[in-house]
Amino acid sequence: MPDRRDFIKKSAMSTTILGSSLILEACANPGSKEQALSTPEVSKPVVIATWNNIKANDAAWSVLENNGAALDAVEAGVKIPEGDPEDRSVGYGGRPDRDGKVTLDACIMNPEGDCGSVVFLEHIKHPISVARKVMEDTPHVMLAGEGALKFALESGFTKENLLTEASEKAWQEWLKTADYKPVINIENHDTIGMLALDDAGDIAGACTTSGAAYKMRGRVGDSPIIGAGLYVDNEVGGAAATGLGEKVIKVVGSYLVVELMRQGNAPADACRMAVERIKNKNPDYRDFQIGFVALNKKGEYGGFSLHKGFGYALHNSLEKKYFEAASLL
Repeated sequence: MPDRRDFIKKSAMSTTILGSSLILEACANPGSKEQALSTPEVSKPVVIATWNNIKANDAAWSVLENNGAALDAVEAGVKIPEGDPEDRSVGYGGRPDRDGKVTLDACIMNPEGDCGSVVFLEHIKHPISVARKVMEDTPHVMLAGEGALKFALESGFTKENLLTEASEKAWQEWLKTADYKPVINIENHDTIGMLALDDAGDIAGACTTSGAAYKMRGRVGDSPIIGAGLYVDNEVGGAAATGLGEKVIKVVGSYLVVELMRQGNAPADACRMAVERIKNKNPDYRDFQIGFVALNKKGEYGGFSLHKGFGYALHNSLEKKYFEAASLL
């Protein structure tokens, strides 16, 4: 009869073999990596962003690696695409609405649960910074349109033309047919949602976009709506969404992901469950894309989407890379 020492040795060996098999299987099948292994190694600080926003993560990481706060990191990070005229989906150079006007939406949330948002904001290159001002300098959460612009100008922001020559040319081309139809994995926009966990163990998030290209004047999607495009609970973690915002709003998507993590689900699994709920509630689910990213207090991260093609960028002390998220379809 084997003694206790032999039993422990055999059990340890079996566990090692099983763990190695899971890792090998995940590497051989990247599509299942997000589901099988949410985070192979955990490290903090960490920043995660929707889509291939490596440069944005670099800016956020420069704050985090110097013991900076998560809130400062996410603001610095998303300002990169906001100020890049080559990024046609965020801030300066963003695609206009059907009237040829660039209107911007953004929100930000700190570890204390405070939040600020601007919607239908024109002429300001960095709406995320205006959103932070709303959070910190007013008794409100959200300012819109002319009121948001007035507040921004009074706060020292500069009014400027955000419609670049390239975006105007594309809009003029669109006017020939004026056909509005979101395209999967493009949706005529690529919102950036960013989450960061700092050395102190605090999480903050930011989300900013120029919204759906050639949208109806005044349309607002999920991005600036707390709980839909972004949500942070410093006891649990944070989540951000991208894709067709109307679908995310209807299930309060990012809040849903955080609550699923609160119930003990890993970040990738929580994202998957939220995507499944949206799919089940929408018979037209093959016609649009939805993607979520999530980060918990342990530094574990993950993402999931409805269709293939969505991914997210990660930067921590272990690695800096882009992940193709697993998808339902």
